[in-house]
Amino acid sequence: MAILFTGIQVLDCSGADPYPGEVLIQDNRIVAISRDGNSLPRDAVQIVDGGGTATLMPGLIESHAHLSIDNTDDLAAIGMIPPEENTLIAMHNARFYLDCGITSCISAAAAKPRLDVVIRNAINAGEIAGPRLLAASPWLTVTGGLGDLRTLHMPDISSMAIVLDGPEDFRRTTRELIREGVDIIKLVISGDTFVPHAPSNSTVMSEVEVAAAAEVVHAHGKRMSAHARSADAVKLCVRHGVNVIYHANFLDEEALDLLEENKDWLFVSPNIGFTAIAAHEGEQWFSEEEVQKLGFRKELEGAAEGLKELMRRGVRILGGGDYGFGLTPHGNNARDLDHLVRYCDFTPMEALLSMTKNGGAAMDLPDQLGQVREGFLADLLLVDGNPLDDLLVLLDREKLLLVMKDGQVHKSTSG
Repeated sequence: MAILFTGIQVLDCSGADPYPGEVLIQDNRIVAISRDGNSLPRDAVQIVDGGGTATLMPGLIESHAHLSIDNTDDLAAIGMIPPEENTLIAMHNARFYLDCGITSCISAAAAKPRLDVVIRNAINAGEIAGPRLLAASPWLTVTGGLGDLRTLHMPDISSMAIVLDGPEDFRRTTRELIREGVDIIKLVISGDTFVPHAPSNSTVMSEVEVAAAAEVVHAHGKRMSAHARSADAVKLCVRHGVNVIYHANFLDEEALDLLEENKDWLFVSPNIGFTAIAAHEGEQWFSEEEVQKLGFRKELEGAAEGLKELMRRGVRILGGGDYGFGLTPHGNNARDLDHLVRYCDFTPMEALLSMTKNGGAAMDLPDQLGQVREGFLADLLLVDGNPLDDLLVLLDREKLLLVMKDGQVHKSTSG
């Protein structure tokens, strides 16, 4: 049966202001939209009445998902979870993300090589509930890079990373992972705050290693994403066709220029939530001395300055990211919208577009996903109130009156 939303404010996420209207859903598509008091046909439809104040908007699109991580603070613990239990964790989190209004996810690494693949396939087959999912590989890192927990006396410790060295290692493993069905190869090109011998502003992966992975990815028509905090890591991403660049904290003028010149095909997903919370709300996890030593505030300031410049240059920014850790538990993903406003001077609309319109483009569905438009897929949220007045309303699951994915109601507070 068709579903008609009436008595609603339509926040279509084109960039325009909300307007009173009606929206008709048939099968899995938005088939008609009216405004200015005009009514749509009511024959043989199920009516959902928003009472004049509820807002209908696109479902949220998470650009940096880790469905197979279970709110841990220990990368070694992730590696110790057997695949069977890890699959159940990912299945639970997939349903939970839908509960939270997240209807699409770009994975930013799985904890095991085929975890995302089997979850994606089960979601697509209707066997389990979950968002639209682009399945990623584990982190592909190098000796001494983020995720390499080995030491000379304990060489077998693993995390969610596959440690590779040299172009042939990267070429072979990329082929294997594509054979197993991943959509995305995730590279760890730069260092990170939590790697003492490879800090965030360092670049740990060589150009020949990035090039070897890219050669295979492009030959198979797949895609790449990358952990790239340093300016040189970002430049490697652009040169070798990495279209989702994570973090980009330490941009220099050359990196900014490259991103601007290639803005028609790439996206920057800054994922500042962990850094922002650690810098200003992390007393439970970090002492003031640790905050200073790890440089969280400096890193946040650098990221904010870079994001302001990227916005000015028209580079598309993606929202969400790095949720699933103790400091940033699953379900708080929409907090990144508030971080973009609070620390980076985004308007509420600019922030919201990072998890809607821009996310649809990053999912390779720019004409089908991320907006309330005729012909688009019916991935929708009915929200109690206007998110543009308070983006944090999207964190309150009681305020999500209805969550719809692919034209099917996943949950409704009204039944």
